[in-house]
Amino acid sequence: MNLRQLRYFVAVAEERHFGRAAQRLHMAQPPLSQQIRQLEDDLGVQLLHRTTRRVELTDAGRAYLERARTILAAVDDAAEHARRVAAGATGHLTIGCVGTATYSLLPPLARRLEDELPGIDFAFRGEMLVPDQVEALRRGAIDIALLRPPVADPSLTVRVLRREPWVVALPTDHPLARRDRLRVADLAGAPFIVHSAGRRSAMYDRVVALLREGGVAPMIRHEVGETSTLATLVAAGLGIAVAPEPITALRLDGLTYRPLGGAGGGVELAVAHVTDRTDRHLERVTEVIADLTAAT
Repeated sequence: MNLRQLRYFVAVAEERHFGRAAQRLHMAQPPLSQQIRQLEDDLGVQLLHRTTRRVELTDAGRAYLERARTILAAVDDAAEHARRVAAGATGHLTIGCVGTATYSLLPPLARRLEDELPGIDFAFRGEMLVPDQVEALRRGAIDIALLRPPVADPSLTVRVLRREPWVVALPTDHPLARRDRLRVADLAGAPFIVHSAGRRSAMYDRVVALLREGGVAPMIRHEVGETSTLATLVAAGLGIAVAPEPITALRLDGLTYRPLGGAGGGVELAVAHVTDRTDRHLERVTEVIADLTAAT
């Protein structure tokens, strides 16, 4: 017994006629009759009553037809599932985002993934620091990371997506908020709110280096773990902050943003995953992310 014989039997059982079944199967009638006889011999039961005018199912034949349809449907479903996996149209992925990407990129990304890849089950983790993202990628806790390079880990593939300019987050009533554009030197003497050095934030090193290169010795008033907390403390008037431009997606009462000129061209955003991951659905998602970041 094989799947071909099952398909032959189902065709004959549904058509109740060998000639029509042979036409449906695009084959000659004699080999079709031979295959059905072989199936009955293998099973040791009669499945069909044959007359010169039509074919009727035996009780065994009716029972066998029900199971044969179930088997063939499962086989077809397995084949379709395999094709969807090969095409990257199904699976599960967890995406981890750094703070600013959580608010600026994650909402349109989630909508686009839902529209273009509805067969993939997505989970998202926001406000992740880069060291935590790298560790989560290694452990398999996340599959894709939107992070800030550099990443010194040879087990990861890191693809730079774009460079994002710096902005200054200011309390709305701050004197610097009256200006249209700021330079690093303008920030001298201001209290700063920064991402936490103790939690190994990549942004801490970047911002402190940026300020020092501009001749400003930062007076750090608060260190925070989340970008949302950083913006909230600025809005409360507790200091100012330097961050990548996508932070401007966070809108709070008492908070305003100004571009920061002469700041070394901004900071890179990259997508990363474990190098030996060859999943087609992972490749498709990284391409969607690359396309979306290029367009925004």
